[in-house]
Amino acid sequence: MKMIPLFKCRDLHQAVGFYTNVLDFRLKYPEATADDGVIDLISEFGELQLSVYESDHLFGSVVNVWVNDMDSRFTYYLSRGLDTSVKKESPIHQGPTDQTWGTREFYVTDTDGNTLRFCQRQR
Repeated sequence: MKMIPLFKCRDLHQAVGFYTNVLDFRLKYPEATADDGVIDLISEFGELQLSVYESDHLFGSVVNVWVNDMDSRFTYYLSRGLDTSVKKESPIHQGPTDQTWGTREFYVTDTDGNTLRFCQRQR
């Protein structure tokens, strides 16, 4: 079984730029463009689909992304332009945080309210 999350986006050009320039995803189909209305992305974690279809009311999905290198990944995303000032009130958006349930996590939320929850088991 394979699951590919679909994130709703208001501006596909902006979303594709964020995911490819900041979070290191790449186009699954190099000939695809944001003008198509749907874009399939791939990364070392798997696949993600971005879409402007399905209604203007459905926004904000969540995906857990399990990694082995929490702190270096966060630092890497910062170096690529990740802006943590958007969610100043959320410590988990500011950097890796040890959770009481045994994981270390940080969250990245795009401008459409879609959140990638980067998770790692505490050592």
